Amino acid sequence: MSQGDSEDFEMGALPEALGVSEAFLDFQQRLSAVAKIDRPVLIIGERGTGKELAAARLHYLSQRWQGPLVALNCAALSESVLESELFGHEVGAFTGAVKRRLGRFEAADGGTLFLDEIGLVSMTVQEKILRAVEYGVFQRVGGSSSVKVNARIVGATNADLSEMSRDGKFKSDLLDRLSFDVLYLPPLRARREDIVYLAMHFAAGMSRELGMEEVPEFSEGALGSLDAHDWPGNIRELKNVVERSVYRSGGGKIQKIEFDPFVNPYADSDVSEKSDKLVEGTVSLEKPLTTQVKELEIRLLKKALMDTGFKQQAAANKLGLTYNQFRSMYRKYKDEF
Repeated sequence: MSQGDSEDFEMGALPEALGVSEAFLDFQQRLSAVAKIDRPVLIIGERGTGKELAAARLHYLSQRWQGPLVALNCAALSESVLESELFGHEVGAFTGAVKRRLGRFEAADGGTLFLDEIGLVSMTVQEKILRAVEYGVFQRVGGSSSVKVNARIVGATNADLSEMSRDGKFKSDLLDRLSFDVLYLPPLRARREDIVYLAMHFAAGMSRELGMEEVPEFSEGALGSLDAHDWPGNIRELKNVVERSVYRSGGGKIQKIEFDPFVNPYADSDVSEKSDKLVEGTVSLEKPLTTQVKELEIRLLKKALMDTGFKQQAAANKLGLTYNQFRSMYRKYKDEF
């Protein structure tokens, strides 16, 4: 969703949500149930979990589905601009206000207003949102007359609003009004059964976009890497990783997953040369081959862990191993660390 824009779903079309895991299905069941209750709802989830998609599904499953779905990213706007975006302004309200402008509350009348990143809204604007939610009225910026509106509020955040409320950073009254129910979106790491399922879906979509005759096949190692990854960016990260893998495959089998597109292939050239010299200088026929292989593997494991800040998945990728292969080797030599 672009900053300040309404969600771009076709009216009446139910947004697609995919998954087979118990966590995913349980969330969808809760969402479907509360959608029918015409009350404010909070959606809590990490970045990339699909808060915008969940809000859209909630709208289209509600009694307001024929009304407008209006969205606003509160994090992208300053306090003054956000206030004008929400409530509109009158002529002369500020420099450049040459005509009346309706805000998002009025645009969402009879429908749903989705406020993304609501935890970043200032206390001043929170007070005005509270009045609009509580009484269904507000005043445009620079105006004196009250405007009536009937919009369902759906807020979304990855912040702990309860803690913010206790710390005086979020109005307790507003939190009470917005939290008729609170839906927690499960992160992808809690939906392990969905990772490969979603990967195949994204791969098929990218293949169609590229005009490929067939969807590239993932090797067992590649699938293992996908399954073992922690996915801090959740579904958005998975989609990017899979689509990039399909694009780079050229239609061939996907053998290795590149999780970080910013890896510089030339950054370690000096290190590699020094490592080669180090290995060459320590080769000796006085030691058994198995001993020298063990010593080399230990050095490479330590080097990969140090270079990646001891992140095991990243270290595995650096060594060209799956996460399970790396863990097996690490456990084999753990007494050496």
